[in-house]
Amino acid sequence: MGKMFDTAPVRERAILIGLVTPTQNAEKVAEYLDELDFLANTMRIDTVKKFTQALQKADLKTFVGKGKLEEIQIYIKENDIDVVIFDDDLTPSQMRNVERELKIKIYDRSLLILDIFQFRAQTAQAKTQVELARSKYLLPRLTRLWTHLERQRGGTSTRGGAGEKEIETDRRDIRKKISVLEKKLKTIDKQMFTQRQNRGKLVRIALVGYTNVGKSTLMNILSKSDVFAENKLFATLDTTVRKVVIHNLPTLLTDTVGFIRKLPTQLVESFKSTLDEVREADILLHVVDISHPNFEDHYNTVNNILAEIESQDKPTIVVFNKIDAYSFVGEGEFDYTGDAEHHVSLVDLQKSWMSKLEDHCVFISAAKKENIQQLREDLYQMAKSIHASRFPYHDFLY
Repeated sequence: MGKMFDTAPVRERAILIGLVTPTQNAEKVAEYLDELDFLANTMRIDTVKKFTQALQKADLKTFVGKGKLEEIQIYIKENDIDVVIFDDDLTPSQMRNVERELKIKIYDRSLLILDIFQFRAQTAQAKTQVELARSKYLLPRLTRLWTHLERQRGGTSTRGGAGEKEIETDRRDIRKKISVLEKKLKTIDKQMFTQRQNRGKLVRIALVGYTNVGKSTLMNILSKSDVFAENKLFATLDTTVRKVVIHNLPTLLTDTVGFIRKLPTQLVESFKSTLDEVREADILLHVVDISHPNFEDHYNTVNNILAEIESQDKPTIVVFNKIDAYSFVGEGEFDYTGDAEHHVSLVDLQKSWMSKLEDHCVFISAAKKENIQQLREDLYQMAKSIHASRFPYHDFLY
């Protein structure tokens, strides 16, 4: 018998680096590095150690300063590290300097997210959007040591012998690729715009939220469909639209790409047609994973991105999801113990500060289909009001 080989991809070993500054304390950095760990794991990268450095602001040359970089360099050599991941974005010069010193594969936050999006992209539209965003990111960051293009060419090792002439060739190739991708995406955007225009004047509802909050699961429940849902970051990148009849009122429900803190600007630009689904929606369902320790930050992050794309003033229902996993410590003090004995009841949640948000809110568990009927009713009342303003002669529907 022939020898059996394990064809599973080899997992890489990484260290994570975060910066403590006057605007970002150590506790916050620890939370951010936990999220970065989750992002890395999505790309089959295991975190071996987390480094933090306290500075007034990022060092212009090496981000963390010469002394900290030397400490990191020693750790890399002694612990067989494959990749270093920074929680913030590095400037092109910082990327070049760090790669030159550490002689190892370097990710910053944006590049890691871009690679995850590239890994997750399934349709021609998503693949084009991600490839354009990634090419725009890489263009100013080509270095003599490692251009990041090796992964596209099938290699993973560093490039020690590439000269300036080869870098210029790479830059020229990327510029050509960007031009081709922009034309292709423009054609796709026109097609998507036509599709949206052909949907008529049905009330349009868009699901928005931080990544991995349960939007696709909720989409499946409301639309009685089978949209791909997985407990991973950015499990789906493609916009899904379903016709949903609430009581007797037909509506269109759209599931959109999940947001994340420090979403790369290149992705926001490239996913224009996807985000147009949000911009053109009549109602937003802002889904929040209430069981996550940082759900307030996630809520604010999504609101900031909505403001960025001028969609923050739309009629909105804040859907606090995963109430079955939300628990508290002490009397009246909510926390995250995961202890079923301290589970917060629906009545308690409806009396909490969350219920007093500016937007209308409802508490549900999509996984256990808890309080879904209340969400349907609230959504119906909001959609009915918008429908009635468009078709006042359809009063008989109600």
